[in-house]
Amino acid sequence: MLHARNIHKRFGGITAVADVSFDVMPGELVSLIGPNGAGKTTCFNAITGFTRPTSGRVEFEGVDITGHDAPSIAGRGLVRTFQKTNVLGALSVFDNVLAGHYRQGRASLLRTLLPGAAVRRTEARLRESAAELVELVGLGARMQDEAASLSCGELRLLEIAVAFGAGPKLLMLDEPAAGLNTAEAVRLGELLRGLVGARVQALLLVEHNMALVMAVSDRVVVINFGQMLASGTPDEVRRDQGVVEAYLGAPVVAQ
Repeated sequence: MLHARNIHKRFGGITAVADVSFDVMPGELVSLIGPNGAGKTTCFNAITGFTRPTSGRVEFEGVDITGHDAPSIAGRGLVRTFQKTNVLGALSVFDNVLAGHYRQGRASLLRTLLPGAAVRRTEARLRESAAELVELVGLGARMQDEAASLSCGELRLLEIAVAFGAGPKLLMLDEPAAGLNTAEAVRLGELLRGLVGARVQALLLVEHNMALVMAVSDRVVVINFGQMLASGTPDEVRRDQGVVEAYLGAPVVAQ
C-alpha cells in the first residue's frame, strides 16, 4: 500500500532523515522505531504531506503522492495521528468522533440548510458509525462526557476513534501508547491488532513502548540519526546488534 523510497529531509544544514526506505503491505502492522530524535516523526510528516521531502519518493496504492498536501493525501485514505493528543475538549466523546467523519458526509451549504432525505440518511449513517467507533475503542460508558474530562489513556483511545472516523485505508499512529500504563498498553495492542483487516487495511506505528511493538508488529523498521539501521520481523530486529547498541549503548571495551 505504502512505498517510501530514499526519503531525505533537510532543514537548512541539518539532515533529519537520510535515505530511509520501507514498504507497508495490505494486512500488515508495521512499526517504525528508533531512539529520541531518530527522525521517526519527520518521516511521518514527509509521507503525509505536513512537510515536503527534500528528495525521495512516496507512493500510496501505486500513485505518486510525493509533496502532495496533507488534505489530499488524507482524502486518498492515508490518515495519521500526532504525538500530542488533539481533540476538542469542550465537545463530548461522541461529537469528537462524529466530527472525524467530516470527509464522509460533506454536503453543500444549501443542502445543509435545507436537508433532504439523502442528507438525513447520511447523517444517520455517520452517527451510527461514530457510536460504533466509540464502543469499539472501549469508551462507550463515556459517550456523552466532555473530552476534557478523560484520562490520558482515554484521550489516546478517543484520538484513534476520531482518526478512524476519517475512513482510513492505512492509518499511521504517532506514539499512541505515550502516557499509558502497562495494562492500558496491553489493551491498546489488542485493539490495534484486531483493527487490521477489520476497520483498516494496514497500520503504521511509531512507538517507544518496545513491549507493545514486539507483541503486535508483523515487521519492524529501525532508524537512528535519520538513517536506516535495521528492518525485519520482531525477532530479527530484537537480535540485531546494531539495534541493541542504539538503544542500550555500545559495550565499553577495556583498555
